Amino acid sequence: MLLYIILGLVLILCLVHNLINNNEKARLIRKVPGPKDHFLIGNALHIITSPVKLFRLGREWAATFNGIYKFYAYPHAAVNIYNPEDIEIVISSMKHHEKSDIYKFLRPWLGDGLLLSSGQKWQQRRKILTSAFHFNVLRQYFSILSENSERLIEVLNNTTGESTNVTALMSEYTLNSICETAMGTRLDDETSASGFAYKKAIHNLGKILVERFVRVYLHPEFIFKLTSLGKQQLKFLSEIHNFTKNVIKSRKAIVDNGEILTQEEVHDNNDIYIDNKKKRPAMLDLLITAERDGLIDDVGIQEEVDTFMFEGHDTTASGLQMLLMLLANNPESQVKVVAELRQIFGDTKREATMDDLNKMHYLERCIKEGLRLYPPVTFISRRLCETTQLSSYTIPEGTLCHIHIYDLHRRADLFEDPLKFEPDRFLPENVIGRHNFAYIPFSAGPRNCIGQKFAMMEMKSAVSTVLRNFELRPVTTPSDIQIVSDLVLRNNLAVYVNFIRRRDGII
Repeated sequence: MLLYIILGLVLILCLVHNLINNNEKARLIRKVPGPKDHFLIGNALHIITSPVKLFRLGREWAATFNGIYKFYAYPHAAVNIYNPEDIEIVISSMKHHEKSDIYKFLRPWLGDGLLLSSGQKWQQRRKILTSAFHFNVLRQYFSILSENSERLIEVLNNTTGESTNVTALMSEYTLNSICETAMGTRLDDETSASGFAYKKAIHNLGKILVERFVRVYLHPEFIFKLTSLGKQQLKFLSEIHNFTKNVIKSRKAIVDNGEILTQEEVHDNNDIYIDNKKKRPAMLDLLITAERDGLIDDVGIQEEVDTFMFEGHDTTASGLQMLLMLLANNPESQVKVVAELRQIFGDTKREATMDDLNKMHYLERCIKEGLRLYPPVTFISRRLCETTQLSSYTIPEGTLCHIHIYDLHRRADLFEDPLKFEPDRFLPENVIGRHNFAYIPFSAGPRNCIGQKFAMMEMKSAVSTVLRNFELRPVTTPSDIQIVSDLVLRNNLAVYVNFIRRRDGII
């Protein structure tokens, strides 16, 4: 009898395996090269590991296969691509514009904000928010960034000669910047404390989301909510949403007092003052105005504020900390940036202008090279909305397509000596002939990053101000970097740089 029971169970398992792992979709996916799968569970066990090892595993697979590999663990069929030809097919149009199923883990946090929405809602939200990054609005934002950069120097003056944690420093700088520009709210002593809790909650939430992602059995919402991870997530979401709700409340009070710029005033380059206080535009103002016009509701505003608060500070902080580390470890490039700054500013101590930023060509190349080596968003993911040919393989409709930006940027056939920090890769003459989708730190196509010009302006402002006041010397080196799988690129430990005050003061 026991033998019959065992045989019956084996038969049932074989039937289940055949049903879920040998259907037409699975057979097509299996034609794509990839790690060997196992009976019934496919590749599920491969990714149950630590965040450091998980990130390293992805790089091992990228080195083993040639631009594309599969991953299959029912119910998820995925192809991973990191060659520009396939990437162009997926993201160059709206054909495959839907984000993949893995983004559903972010919905309790970001709702249907610009990152996760699709179709008409995405188009409407994108239209509302695009004017927040108009050139004249960015010019208004720049004065705020300059003030924050000067406050950054005040902080560094108290740490000079010491090993400084630039991970924490840049996170503080970018959170202050996004709050004052896009949200129109300056963090005071009280809100700075809640801002610290906000950043910590995001960091912890990222860890939970990664752990849930690697454990397929935690994907169903009703199971996840019963676990300790699900309960922890609720706690962190409460802290995050309370912070952003207070930001919205503060800005609405200012709007109600009429202390905001109209769109006509924004597009006029003159400064506007009320009671000797300069009026400044904020992205949040557009959302509040859109709510009054019936184009969005309170929930929609909350979704977009949560989205931009996260994407607007965490990604830029990641890029800045890695760039400062790279410049500290590449003194020849640092010297060239300083020489460029001397040409622009001479011996004066004046603040930078937008026109000055536009002259920082070598610094811009350094930023681009930093984003190549350490893209703050290491991968993006789409759902293929129709059967598609990728690298001569037929990929069925509904398959998840993970685009690995980190591996794309480190392909030796696209970037010679890819691990070397070489800013001149981005000289105009060296960019000619490079595939348009070989370098995509801000994604590309219709769903590219709406705030990329703002991010570049912020990075230029911060780094140029720092280098006018300090020499950077290495503490953390590229060989020390151990990236973990997370929502954005993070090192396993904090990144440190030594800031040495320049003898002759500001350059």
